[in-house]
Amino acid sequence: MLKVSVVRNILEINDRIAGQNRELFSANRVLVLNLMSSPGAGKTTLLERTVERLKDKYRIGVIEGDITSSYDAERIAQKGVQAVQINTDGACHLDSNMVREALGEFDLGALDLLVVENVGNLVCPAEFNVGEDMKIMILSVPEGDDKPLKYPLMFQESRVLIVNKIDLLPYVDFNLKRMREVTTGLNPTQVVFEVSCRTGEGLEAWLNWLEARIKERRAAP
Repeated sequence: MLKVSVVRNILEINDRIAGQNRELFSANRVLVLNLMSSPGAGKTTLLERTVERLKDKYRIGVIEGDITSSYDAERIAQKGVQAVQINTDGACHLDSNMVREALGEFDLGALDLLVVENVGNLVCPAEFNVGEDMKIMILSVPEGDDKPLKYPLMFQESRVLIVNKIDLLPYVDFNLKRMREVTTGLNPTQVVFEVSCRTGEGLEAWLNWLEARIKERRAAP
């Protein structure tokens, strides 16, 4: 019982700080995404493609979460947007307090979109809100279509599912129809995009959807 109580207290504290973050984001009318996936699914590459296409139209900031190194933040900064690195030193996810500390590096009033790229992990990030407007999950086809059955919470919590590396479908055992049937059962309102960050296939639909969400946020009272 002690362990359960400790976990509950941690989550309650996290949610309280997440609520404070959310109020800050809302006051500045900045759309905030929590980008999650397993390692190697393509979070940073998707982010690079998104920044390349939208940075001339919208003001974008990125928080990069990794256990160690600043490699991904450097990749994103090379695209011409502000990127702040958080190293968790072993923790398997970002929490709301880590994000709150990183916010001091940004002028939120000068942003339209803030993307939090979480640590690569299909378990912990789903449980910890950071104050985001929505969670975005990436599943790459080489990982297999069984992941919704093995990690259901991630799919239940994500507003959007991006199926990446569809150019590899002819070469791997991945059944899109079966995967969609399972994820629809877990989350009937989830929006799904099938993309290849390498070839660009499907990215236009994702970018159009994201632009609409940014505009909605900027128009909010």
